[in-house]
Amino acid sequence: MNETRSQDRPGRVGQVKEITSLANPIVKDIKALSQKKTRDETGTFLAEGLKLVLDAAELGWRLRYLIYSKAAKGKPQVETLAARTVAHGGMVLEVSEKVMSSITRKDNPQMVSGVFDQRWTMLADVRLGADETWVALDRVRDPGNLGTIIRTADAAGASGVMLIGDSTDPFAMETVRATMGSIFALPLVKASVSEFLAWKEKAGVSLVATHLEGAVDYRRVDYKSRPVVLLMGNEQSGLPPELASRADRLARIPQAGLADSLNLAIATGVMLFEARRHLLTLTESAKETGR
Repeated sequence: MNETRSQDRPGRVGQVKEITSLANPIVKDIKALSQKKTRDETGTFLAEGLKLVLDAAELGWRLRYLIYSKAAKGKPQVETLAARTVAHGGMVLEVSEKVMSSITRKDNPQMVSGVFDQRWTMLADVRLGADETWVALDRVRDPGNLGTIIRTADAAGASGVMLIGDSTDPFAMETVRATMGSIFALPLVKASVSEFLAWKEKAGVSLVATHLEGAVDYRRVDYKSRPVVLLMGNEQSGLPPELASRADRLARIPQAGLADSLNLAIATGVMLFEARRHLLTLTESAKETGR
Protein backbone atom coordinates (compact mmCIF):
# COMPACT_ATOMS: atom_id res chain seq x y z
CA MET A 1 0.00 0.00 0.00
CA ASN A 2 1.11 3.56 -0.60
CA GLU A 3 2.59 4.84 2.67
CA THR A 4 3.72 8.28 1.44
CA ARG A 5 0.55 10.34 1.42
CA SER A 6 0.89 12.15 4.72
CA GLN A 7 -2.28 14.15 4.12
CA ASP A 8 -4.20 10.86 4.29
CA ARG A 9 -2.78 9.87 7.66
CA PRO A 10 -4.24 10.55 11.09
CA GLY A 11 -2.82 13.67 12.65
CA ARG A 12 -2.10 11.95 15.94
CA VAL A 13 -2.00 8.43 17.34
CA GLY A 14 -5.47 7.13 18.10
CA GLN A 15 -7.28 9.44 15.69
CA VAL A 16 -9.81 7.82 13.38
CA LYS A 17 -9.84 9.11 9.84
CA GLU A 18 -13.28 9.65 8.35
CA ILE A 19 -13.62 9.11 4.61
CA THR A 20 -16.71 9.77 2.51
CA SER A 21 -15.20 10.26 -0.95
CA LEU A 22 -14.64 7.46 -3.43
CA ALA A 23 -11.78 9.53 -4.86
CA ASN A 24 -9.74 9.32 -1.65
CA PRO A 25 -6.26 7.92 -2.45
CA ILE A 26 -6.38 5.38 0.38
CA VAL A 27 -9.74 4.10 -0.82
CA LYS A 28 -8.31 3.72 -4.32
CA ASP A 29 -5.33 1.79 -2.93
CA ILE A 30 -7.58 -0.57 -0.98
CA LYS A 31 -9.94 -1.12 -3.91
CA ALA A 32 -6.93 -1.99 -6.07
CA LEU A 33 -6.33 -5.04 -3.87
CA SER A 34 -9.01 -6.79 -5.93
CA GLN A 35 -6.25 -7.11 -8.55
CA LYS A 36 -3.55 -9.77 -8.16
CA LYS A 37 -0.91 -7.41 -9.54
CA THR A 38 -1.52 -4.97 -6.69
CA ARG A 39 -1.59 -7.72 -4.08
CA ASP A 40 1.74 -9.04 -5.37
CA GLU A 41 3.33 -5.59 -5.46
CA THR A 42 2.18 -4.59 -1.97
CA GLY A 43 2.28 -8.01 -0.30
CA THR A 44 -1.12 -7.25 1.24
CA PHE A 45 -4.72 -8.43 0.91
CA LEU A 46 -8.25 -7.53 1.99
CA ALA A 47 -10.45 -9.59 4.30
CA GLU A 48 -14.14 -8.81 4.68
CA GLY A 49 -16.36 -9.23 7.72
CA LEU A 50 -16.08 -8.62 11.44
CA LYS A 51 -15.61 -12.30 12.30
CA LEU A 52 -12.75 -12.76 9.84
CA VAL A 53 -10.99 -9.64 11.06
CA LEU A 54 -11.49 -10.59 14.70
CA ASP A 55 -10.19 -14.12 14.05
CA ALA A 56 -7.10 -12.71 12.36
CA ALA A 57 -6.38 -10.29 15.19
CA GLU A 58 -6.79 -13.03 17.80
CA LEU A 59 -4.27 -15.16 15.90
CA GLY A 60 -1.72 -12.34 15.90
CA TRP A 61 -2.17 -10.91 12.41
CA ARG A 62 -1.43 -7.19 12.39
CA LEU A 63 -3.94 -4.93 10.68
CA ARG A 64 -2.50 -2.42 8.25
CA TYR A 65 -5.92 -0.86 7.85
CA LEU A 66 -9.12 -1.38 9.78
CA ILE A 67 -12.07 -0.13 7.74
CA TYR A 68 -15.55 0.11 9.19
CA SER A 69 -18.77 1.74 8.09
CA LYS A 70 -20.50 4.37 10.21
CA ALA A 71 -23.16 1.81 11.13
CA ALA A 72 -20.50 -0.17 13.03
CA LYS A 73 -19.25 2.83 15.00
CA GLY A 74 -19.40 2.34 18.75
CA LYS A 75 -19.76 -1.45 18.69
CA PRO A 76 -17.53 -2.88 21.46
CA GLN A 77 -15.76 -5.39 19.21
CA VAL A 78 -15.05 -2.74 16.60
CA GLU A 79 -13.74 -0.33 19.23
CA THR A 80 -11.45 -3.05 20.58
CA LEU A 81 -10.16 -3.77 17.06
CA ALA A 82 -9.60 -0.06 16.44
CA ALA A 83 -7.54 0.31 19.62
CA ARG A 84 -5.48 -2.75 18.76
CA THR A 85 -4.91 -1.55 15.21
CA VAL A 86 -3.60 1.83 16.34
CA ALA A 87 -1.46 0.26 19.07
CA HIS A 88 0.30 -1.83 16.44
CA GLY A 89 0.87 1.02 14.03
CA GLY A 90 -2.09 0.51 11.71
CA MET A 91 -4.69 2.97 10.44
CA VAL A 92 -8.38 3.12 11.32
CA LEU A 93 -10.79 4.34 8.67
CA GLU A 94 -14.42 5.19 9.34
CA VAL A 95 -16.10 5.28 5.96
CA SER A 96 -19.50 6.00 4.47
CA GLU A 97 -21.77 3.20 3.31
CA LYS A 98 -21.03 4.23 -0.27
CA VAL A 99 -17.28 3.86 0.25
CA MET A 100 -17.67 0.53 2.04
CA SER A 101 -19.82 -0.80 -0.79
CA SER A 102 -17.14 0.18 -3.29
CA ILE A 103 -14.42 -1.60 -1.31
CA THR A 104 -16.27 -4.84 -0.55
CA ARG A 105 -18.91 -6.82 -2.41
CA LYS A 106 -21.61 -4.65 -3.94
CA ASP A 107 -24.48 -6.86 -2.79
CA ASN A 108 -24.69 -7.14 0.99
CA PRO A 109 -21.45 -5.26 1.80
CA GLN A 110 -19.75 -6.00 5.11
CA MET A 111 -19.60 -3.38 7.87
CA VAL A 112 -15.97 -4.20 8.75
CA SER A 113 -12.95 -5.07 6.61
CA GLY A 114 -9.22 -5.24 7.17
CA VAL A 115 -6.03 -5.05 5.15
CA PHE A 116 -3.28 -7.46 6.21
CA ASP A 117 0.21 -8.43 5.14
CA GLN A 118 0.37 -11.74 3.29
CA ARG A 119 2.14 -14.62 5.01
CA TRP A 120 3.98 -17.45 3.25
CA THR A 121 5.92 -20.29 4.83
CA MET A 122 9.14 -21.44 3.17
CA LEU A 123 8.98 -25.06 1.98
CA ALA A 124 12.40 -25.72 3.50
CA ASP A 125 10.97 -24.83 6.91
CA VAL A 126 8.18 -27.42 6.75
CA ARG A 127 8.93 -30.41 8.93
CA LEU A 128 6.06 -32.74 9.70
CA GLY A 129 5.54 -34.31 13.10
CA ALA A 130 4.28 -37.87 13.54
CA ASP A 131 0.55 -37.08 13.45
CA GLU A 132 0.62 -34.23 10.95
CA THR A 133 -1.20 -34.03 7.64
CA TRP A 134 -0.65 -31.49 4.88
CA VAL A 135 -2.51 -30.95 1.63
CA ALA A 136 -0.56 -30.35 -1.59
CA LEU A 137 -2.51 -28.98 -4.56
CA ASP A 138 -1.22 -29.17 -8.10
CA ARG A 139 -2.16 -26.09 -10.15
CA VAL A 140 -5.45 -25.45 -8.37
CA ARG A 141 -7.22 -22.81 -10.47
CA ASP A 142 -10.61 -22.14 -8.90
CA PRO A 143 -10.58 -19.57 -6.04
CA GLY A 144 -13.69 -21.06 -4.45
CA ASN A 145 -12.18 -24.54 -4.48
CA LEU A 146 -8.97 -23.32 -2.87
CA GLY A 147 -10.81 -21.37 -0.18
CA THR A 148 -13.04 -24.34 0.62
CA ILE A 149 -10.02 -26.66 0.80
CA ILE A 150 -8.21 -24.33 3.22
CA ARG A 151 -11.33 -24.19 5.39
CA THR A 152 -11.77 -27.97 5.25
CA ALA A 153 -8.09 -28.59 6.03
CA ASP A 154 -8.45 -26.41 9.11
CA ALA A 155 -11.61 -28.24 10.19
CA ALA A 156 -9.96 -31.65 9.77
CA GLY A 157 -6.92 -30.64 11.83
CA ALA A 158 -4.45 -30.54 8.97
CA SER A 159 -1.28 -28.53 9.49
CA GLY A 160 -1.01 -26.59 6.23
CA VAL A 161 -1.57 -26.29 2.49
CA MET A 162 1.03 -26.39 -0.28
CA LEU A 163 0.42 -24.85 -3.70
CA ILE A 164 2.41 -26.51 -6.48
CA GLY A 165 3.00 -24.83 -9.81
CA ASP A 166 0.81 -22.13 -11.31
CA SER A 167 -2.01 -21.90 -8.78
CA THR A 168 -4.71 -19.36 -8.06
CA ASP A 169 -3.93 -16.71 -5.47
CA PRO A 170 -5.00 -17.74 -1.93
CA PHE A 171 -5.21 -14.05 -1.00
CA ALA A 172 -7.76 -13.18 -3.69
CA MET A 173 -10.96 -11.79 -2.17
CA GLU A 174 -13.10 -14.73 -3.36
CA THR A 175 -10.67 -17.24 -1.88
CA VAL A 176 -10.38 -15.40 1.44
CA ARG A 177 -14.18 -15.28 1.71
CA ALA A 178 -14.45 -19.01 1.03
CA THR A 179 -11.95 -19.84 3.79
CA MET A 180 -14.29 -18.29 6.39
CA GLY A 181 -11.26 -17.18 8.41
CA SER A 182 -9.19 -20.36 8.10
CA ILE A 183 -6.66 -18.56 5.91
CA PHE A 184 -5.41 -16.99 9.13
CA ALA A 185 -5.06 -20.35 10.89
CA LEU A 186 -3.01 -22.44 8.45
CA PRO A 187 0.45 -21.88 6.96
CA LEU A 188 0.61 -21.65 3.17
CA VAL A 189 3.51 -22.78 0.99
CA LYS A 190 4.12 -22.26 -2.71
CA ALA A 191 6.65 -24.30 -4.69
CA SER A 192 7.52 -25.51 -8.15
CA VAL A 193 7.13 -29.19 -9.02
CA SER A 194 10.88 -29.75 -8.79
CA GLU A 195 11.12 -27.98 -5.42
CA PHE A 196 8.23 -30.02 -4.03
CA LEU A 197 9.66 -33.34 -5.22
CA ALA A 198 13.11 -32.54 -3.85
CA TRP A 199 11.54 -31.65 -0.50
CA LYS A 200 9.48 -34.84 -0.49
CA GLU A 201 12.57 -37.03 -0.85
CA LYS A 202 14.09 -35.56 2.30
CA ALA A 203 11.00 -35.00 4.43
CA GLY A 204 10.24 -38.57 5.46
CA VAL A 205 6.56 -38.27 4.59
CA SER A 206 4.06 -40.59 2.97
CA LEU A 207 2.85 -38.96 -0.24
CA VAL A 208 -0.67 -40.18 -0.99
CA ALA A 209 -2.08 -39.01 -4.31
CA THR A 210 -5.58 -39.37 -5.70
CA HIS A 211 -5.65 -40.68 -9.23
CA LEU A 212 -8.27 -42.20 -11.53
CA GLU A 213 -5.91 -45.12 -12.03
CA GLY A 214 -5.25 -45.46 -8.34
CA ALA A 215 -4.71 -49.07 -7.34
CA VAL A 216 -5.86 -48.70 -3.72
CA ASP A 217 -9.21 -47.74 -2.26
CA TYR A 218 -8.57 -44.56 -0.26
CA ARG A 219 -10.03 -46.25 2.85
CA ARG A 220 -7.35 -48.96 2.74
CA VAL A 221 -4.33 -46.66 2.73
CA ASP A 222 -2.07 -46.59 5.79
CA TYR A 223 -2.28 -43.05 7.17
CA LYS A 224 -0.75 -43.88 10.56
CA SER A 225 2.85 -45.01 10.13
CA ARG A 226 4.27 -41.73 8.78
CA PRO A 227 3.25 -38.09 8.45
CA VAL A 228 1.01 -37.72 5.40
CA VAL A 229 0.92 -35.30 2.50
CA LEU A 230 -2.24 -35.62 0.43
CA LEU A 231 -1.53 -34.72 -3.18
CA MET A 232 -4.52 -33.56 -5.24
CA GLY A 233 -4.51 -32.84 -8.96
CA ASN A 234 -5.70 -29.99 -11.12
CA GLU A 235 -9.48 -29.62 -11.57
CA GLN A 236 -9.43 -30.38 -15.30
CA SER A 237 -6.39 -32.52 -15.99
CA GLY A 238 -5.67 -34.27 -12.70
CA LEU A 239 -2.11 -35.12 -11.68
CA PRO A 240 0.63 -35.13 -14.32
CA PRO A 241 2.81 -38.27 -14.57
CA GLU A 242 5.74 -36.34 -13.11
CA LEU A 243 3.92 -36.04 -9.79
CA ALA A 244 1.82 -39.21 -9.86
CA SER A 245 4.86 -41.39 -10.43
CA ARG A 246 6.55 -40.07 -7.28
CA ALA A 247 3.64 -40.76 -4.93
CA ASP A 248 4.05 -43.52 -2.36
CA ARG A 249 0.43 -44.59 -2.89
CA LEU A 250 -2.05 -43.81 -5.65
CA ALA A 251 -5.52 -43.91 -4.16
CA ARG A 252 -8.95 -43.86 -5.75
CA ILE A 253 -12.31 -42.76 -4.37
CA PRO A 254 -14.91 -45.30 -5.55
CA GLN A 255 -17.89 -43.70 -7.27
CA ALA A 256 -21.31 -44.76 -8.50
CA GLY A 257 -23.72 -43.06 -10.87
CA LEU A 258 -23.04 -41.10 -14.02
CA ALA A 259 -20.56 -38.59 -12.59
CA ASP A 260 -17.04 -39.42 -13.73
CA SER A 261 -15.27 -37.25 -11.16
CA LEU A 262 -15.69 -35.30 -7.94
CA ASN A 263 -15.27 -31.59 -7.40
CA LEU A 264 -11.70 -30.97 -6.18
CA ALA A 265 -12.78 -29.47 -2.87
CA ILE A 266 -15.16 -32.37 -2.19
CA ALA A 267 -12.53 -34.97 -3.10
CA THR A 268 -9.96 -33.26 -0.87
CA GLY A 269 -12.45 -33.20 2.01
CA VAL A 270 -13.15 -36.91 1.62
CA MET A 271 -9.42 -37.68 1.64
CA LEU A 272 -8.65 -35.37 4.54
CA PHE A 273 -11.23 -36.74 6.92
CA GLU A 274 -10.26 -40.31 6.09
CA ALA A 275 -6.55 -39.57 6.57
CA ARG A 276 -7.29 -37.88 9.90
CA ARG A 277 -10.06 -40.24 11.03
CA HIS A 278 -7.99 -42.09 13.61
CA LEU A 279 -6.78 -38.81 15.09
CA LEU A 280 -10.22 -37.17 15.05
CA THR A 281 -11.63 -40.23 16.81
CA LEU A 282 -9.02 -39.85 19.53
CA THR A 283 -9.88 -36.17 19.88
CA GLU A 284 -13.58 -36.91 20.25
CA SER A 285 -12.85 -39.66 22.78
CA ALA A 286 -10.75 -37.28 24.82
CA LYS A 287 -13.57 -34.74 24.80
CA GLU A 288 -16.04 -37.37 25.95
CA THR A 289 -13.71 -38.47 28.75
CA GLY A 290 -13.20 -34.91 29.87
CA ARG A 291 -16.88 -34.17 30.29
